[in-house]
Amino acid sequence: MTAGNYDIARPCDLPEACPVAAACLPQSPMGPGGSRVPCLEMAHAHNDKMRLCNDLEQIADSLPDRVDRRLCLIVAAKIMPLLKGSHTYEEDYIFPAFAASTISPSSGHASVRRLKAEHIEDECAAQDLADALLPIGNGVAIKNPEALGFMLRAFFETMRRHIAFEREHILPVLAREI
Repeated sequence: MTAGNYDIARPCDLPEACPVAAACLPQSPMGPGGSRVPCLEMAHAHNDKMRLCNDLEQIADSLPDRVDRRLCLIVAAKIMPLLKGSHTYEEDYIFPAFAASTISPSSGHASVRRLKAEHIEDECAAQDLADALLPIGNGVAIKNPEALGFMLRAFFETMRRHIAFEREHILPVLAREI
């Protein structure tokens, strides 16, 4: 996968020129002795979120009578940690670099404010989904399959649009700075 002309499947060759190099340093939040590569982290987070969207779509498509209850449990357990982790990383490292790197700082800051607001909305909707999917995963009957289907589709369609924006607008701006 590439961001502009930058191959995000490998660490960058010029970390001193990278607008998000602080996130690559060994003290960045990854784990014992590890380091992160921001563009690669974004790609992994996007891939994880796209898999989540695919799982949510599978659940929505299986309503009302063919729901995979195990999948509901898996999604309910992973949705909040996945979003909170990726949102924290984006807000701490990616968004500040993007805002500083845009041609018009005011538009960069406006985009970051909007994306942060979307993160809050996404996390609220994700918690609602987890709260709805957990009982279904544990065998409780689906009370309103139409409402659940709408809720699932609204979430994964919004998430896919958010990812597309980051891929089309955030990563290329950062890659342009390298």
